[in-house]
Amino acid sequence: MPPPVTPRDSVFLKACRREPVPYTPVWFMRQAGRSLPEYLKAREGIPMLESCTRPELVAEITMQPVRRHKVDAAVYFSDIVVPLKAIGIDLDIKPGIGPVVADPVRGAADLARLRPLQPEDVSYVTEAIGLLTAELGATPLIGFAGAPFTLASYLVEGGPSRNHERTKALMYGQPELWAQLLDRLADITTGFLKVQIEAGASAVQLFDSWVGALSPADYRRYVRPASAKVFAAVAGYGVPRIHFGVGTGELLHDLGEAGADVVGVDWRVPLDEAARRVGPGKALQGNLDPAVLFADEAAIREKTTEVLDAARDLEGHIFNLGHGVLPTTDPGVLTDLVADVHERSRR
Repeated sequence: MPPPVTPRDSVFLKACRREPVPYTPVWFMRQAGRSLPEYLKAREGIPMLESCTRPELVAEITMQPVRRHKVDAAVYFSDIVVPLKAIGIDLDIKPGIGPVVADPVRGAADLARLRPLQPEDVSYVTEAIGLLTAELGATPLIGFAGAPFTLASYLVEGGPSRNHERTKALMYGQPELWAQLLDRLADITTGFLKVQIEAGASAVQLFDSWVGALSPADYRRYVRPASAKVFAAVAGYGVPRIHFGVGTGELLHDLGEAGADVVGVDWRVPLDEAARRVGPGKALQGNLDPAVLFADEAAIREKTTEVLDAARDLEGHIFNLGHGVLPTTDPGVLTDLVADVHERSRR
């Protein structure tokens, strides 16, 4: 009798480990979300942060795109501010705005609010992942967390920011306080990822959504040490570690150097050029422009071909979008895209 197939044998995890695969695996950032009518129905009347604390709802939402699109990995349904809310930070996710923090970080006294995350703070995560791994079987589950810089930006700005004025003022003007802030956030992020891995996540992705606002020199000086601390802290689990940021074409090498096994690439840099910037020893993830999915079938196919052609000589490639699925994307287009990539990338 053959041994049971496990997530470790999956095409997705093999690609993360830069092993040969029969076809290119596919998943989409924000695949579990507003583009799906079943998601909107499941979450009707339930605030975002509350929905993240209901294990059965989390499991259902996480599974929806796996059932519909036949993607090669599920991604845990949550939000990057969940661990901050779990340790007592007064924040909410405002529709149409994003995370809003009631009392932004302004000085050293505010650091006391950033205590380490304990597993019991997010017991609903452990419960939800238990439900998910039982249903997913051999399909891997990706856990995720927000990177220290992006979490710091929300905490310092009080919400989303176009220019990150207060964040950069603190970073440049009070570098010691900034380092302490990011170090605490690194510990919180590490705690959140460890809970997910120990509950059964097969890979983790660290989202640094806003880090593209920095120059390479500033990233290396002010940010990379904290991200590297997170990656180092979970290295012993042996699960692939993915790092992704938006507008990070100039930072790709440094994102890999922080400790990632897989570097996510947005749509601005072709994957063959991204591989040159990242350097050897890393798989790449990406990178179809999410807006392409609003074009006609021929245009989508053409742009998909460009991604696959640029990825032909990569050590490992996971097909994804260059950012998250846009809310008004036709779900049928995503389903067709998964099937098309699988078919055309068959070895």
